[in-house]
Amino acid sequence: MARVAARLSASGEQSTHPVDEVLPLPKLALYGFQHVLAFYAGAVIVPIIVGSALKLSPEQLVYLINADLFTCGIASIIQAFGIGRIGARLPLIQGVTFTAVSPMIAIGLGAGGGTAALLVIYGAVITAGIATFAFAWLPANAFRAVMRLFPPVVTGTVITVLGIVLIPVGLNDAAGGLGTPDFGDPENFAYAGGTMLFILVLMKLGKPFLSSIAILLGLVAGTAVAFVLGDAKFGDVGNAGWIGVSTPFHFGVPKFEWFPIVLMLIVMLITMVETTGDTYAVGDIVGKEVDSETVARALRADGAATALGGILNSFPYVAFAENVGLVRMTKVKSRFVVVAAGVFMIILGLLPKAAAIVAAVPHGVLGGAATVMFAMVALAGIQTLAKVDLKEEKNALVVGVSLAFALLPATVPVLFSKHMDPDLSSLLNSGVTLGATAAIVLNLIFNGLAKDDAQTAVHAPAQVVAEAKAEVAVPAQPAAAPAGAEKAAEKGAEKGAEKGAEKGAEKGAVKTAEKADDAGAPAS
Repeated sequence: MARVAARLSASGEQSTHPVDEVLPLPKLALYGFQHVLAFYAGAVIVPIIVGSALKLSPEQLVYLINADLFTCGIASIIQAFGIGRIGARLPLIQGVTFTAVSPMIAIGLGAGGGTAALLVIYGAVITAGIATFAFAWLPANAFRAVMRLFPPVVTGTVITVLGIVLIPVGLNDAAGGLGTPDFGDPENFAYAGGTMLFILVLMKLGKPFLSSIAILLGLVAGTAVAFVLGDAKFGDVGNAGWIGVSTPFHFGVPKFEWFPIVLMLIVMLITMVETTGDTYAVGDIVGKEVDSETVARALRADGAATALGGILNSFPYVAFAENVGLVRMTKVKSRFVVVAAGVFMIILGLLPKAAAIVAAVPHGVLGGAATVMFAMVALAGIQTLAKVDLKEEKNALVVGVSLAFALLPATVPVLFSKHMDPDLSSLLNSGVTLGATAAIVLNLIFNGLAKDDAQTAVHAPAQVVAEAKAEVAVPAQPAAAPAGAEKAAEKGAEKGAEKGAEKGAEKGAVKTAEKADDAGAPAS
């Protein structure tokens, strides 16, 4: 069982952090299933797009989807539950990264398409996963030096870019799904608008429980209305098999070729920025301190999941920003909800019929819910940027120009399709790739490396500790403290309690009580 973190309440009693709270089984199941529904469209879209581009058969495509869901479940459990020093132990869902779609299609088409292309892709995926896993085990000083590339102006920009780039994905679903015969039909927008309105009304009511499952109820209500009107079709459920187990190297032994491997390594560099941003974002949302070690554990989970994905016929994995938005909306902070979601995903990956039922949710309904969540992702990024001094012209340029680069692939697609080398296009034809790269490079040009650890820059625990120490007026002492330390600690506790009343329990009373207790004084 993962170690459950404890903290001191204002009264000095130990309490479990909401992130580590194990909810009752019915709530775990309900909230976990909501995460699955919110995540499902994003989870299956990558194998559908890649499989279709590589001209796979319908049976092979179904296998890819099941393999993806099965591996997503394992990866999410590793990330949320944690295994040793692997996994952030935060409510982070793992899913296949959209950043890898164009590169994987380019690799696959270069290999001739079909299952032969999958073998080359999987060789690159396994190698990139192992490299990411190894990178996250760098010595602490070296890793912190790398993390200095990601101060709040960079992570906030990347999260905002993720939300902005994902919103069109939600809107495409709201229009009926890109490439479908009824794409753009007003009826699809009616379903999307109705679902969105239903979710917003539930949120407006302000009832904590209803708000926490608003997305789930919106998807269920929208699908029910569509079924009554004849627009939700469950015919494919009867055609799907009952059991479908994903076995290692189902399509054959992976092939390891240098250019696909280099391309996938670059993809994983971008996903590391995504996961870093998502880890800090969800840490802010749930009120859990995130430091360099937490980020390292999250990246190790990414690397392990990506290598596992290549073995189990899936693709590169990243912390899913969509579900970060869901955590923010529902305010359900327990990481064990994500563990429950992982169990559901494993079951869906083993039961094609169950997956087919979830897949029957109409695009319009999914789009309405997804657009709300993606907008919340962008808001999470904006909140991180609120910690940045945007009156400083250098920071403003980093954010503004990076957003402009992120919009380039969607705004001028012809640049990448007709006027760029195919290999280069496969790498750069991604808003997330361009936006994240621009943010890192521009920040280095204008600001240089962050002076503090990235975690310090985002959450400023060092400042909080410094303030607490100033209030206590004595550094923390071991149990055998020298004479005078106890009196100083008691005075500090009294002063900290007064400050806590003025500044709030979290910053004053709790922190002061912790410091005073460490110094040998009773918590006040």
